[in-house]
Amino acid sequence: MPKKSRYSGAEKLAIIYEFGQGESSQRSVANKYDVDITTVKRWIHRLKHHGIEGLEDRYQNQSYSAELKLSAVHEFLSGETSQKEIIEKYKILSCRQLRNWIKKYNSHSSFKSTGTGGTSTMTKGRSTDWKERIDIVLYCLANNHDYQGTATQY
Repeated sequence: MPKKSRYSGAEKLAIIYEFGQGESSQRSVANKYDVDITTVKRWIHRLKHHGIEGLEDRYQNQSYSAELKLSAVHEFLSGETSQKEIIEKYKILSCRQLRNWIKKYNSHSSFKSTGTGGTSTMTKGRSTDWKERIDIVLYCLANNHDYQGTATQY
């Protein structure tokens, strides 16, 4: 569950307004409210792309489909689009989330749609010898890294 913010959506909006007025420096506004400048800039980004709802506290994590994750990662890795443009296009809440997907993709892990409950691959283990482990790995590689299918098979 996401962490509750110190500031409500209305308070964040007021801070953004004061931040954007230009009467005080951005640093002094950030210090006044004990908030990092990058946090305020993130709030501005969320307001711009998600409306006032983007500033409200979330009581459950955002869900993304496996297809959306893969599309966003491929688009970034193609080098034609920046992280900021991708999170705006796909309505992803942060660059950190996209970076986590890229890291997972680069480690050759598969994406799952979030919020679907998923199934556990290994519920109980059993003893295997060296040759059987090699057979299991070869089967998994031959079947396009289908871990669930491999677990079912063996």
